[in-house]
Amino acid sequence: MDQPSPHIVRSLTGDLRALGVTTGDVMLLHSSMKSLGFVAGGAQAVVQALLDALGTEGTLVVPTHTPSNTDPADWRRPPVPEAWWPVIREQAPGFDPSRTPSQHMGIIAEVARTWPGALRSTHPQVSFAALGKHADDIVAEHRLDDALGERSPLGAVYRLDGKVLLLGCGHHSNTSMHLAEWRQASPPRSRTGSAIRQPDGRSQWTTWDDVVPDSDDFERLGADYEATGAVTIGQVGDATARLMAQRPLVDFATTWLATHRFGAAHA
Repeated sequence: MDQPSPHIVRSLTGDLRALGVTTGDVMLLHSSMKSLGFVAGGAQAVVQALLDALGTEGTLVVPTHTPSNTDPADWRRPPVPEAWWPVIREQAPGFDPSRTPSQHMGIIAEVARTWPGALRSTHPQVSFAALGKHADDIVAEHRLDDALGERSPLGAVYRLDGKVLLLGCGHHSNTSMHLAEWRQASPPRSRTGSAIRQPDGRSQWTTWDDVVPDSDDFERLGADYEATGAVTIGQVGDATARLMAQRPLVDFATTWLATHRFGAAHA
């Protein structure tokens, strides 16, 4: 039996275009490299294919979150001894957009973060990186107390009428749904903190209040959204890919959460 050919930049670009990615799109990507099968050139080839599909007028956005840069008092998987908490807060080098690697976002996002010309937002917990025409607009104003809200890169993608691509992953990773949480009338809020690298190289532990993100019901929300027919599902490499416009997704999620989560919570 003949073995299938490995996926290459050109074939992946063709798959992306067949799915509906077009030149000039602003596209927020969530991805799983292993889902794509064998790719000649690995994650570098995938990022190149994405950029080729988007063209010089397009913009690629990826999450570059750093979930370990949170208050150790809240860590549960695994917890750390209470005696360590002040040491972690005081001695961690501090988030720096150019130095701090992303965590648990996948190799494709990490390659995009380090790609020549990539810009990264400054949020010490949920930063995003962007490449292309609108990169600066997307990452420029990421406030500590609006992590995934209107002034975050998610809000910028919404204003730019961007798209969301789930490449080999499900709606649990669909970060745009968090923007719908921030749009609720009175979402739960809490105190949080991170180590942030200062201009002089020192690290400073900083705290602030913000909405508490919760993705536990995102798979159910995503399934209900797919039932509307608004999501294009196809294949990119060996991966199942889901492409959708972000604005109607967020608008749907805002109403859905108000009814199914917050409505039930306040009934």
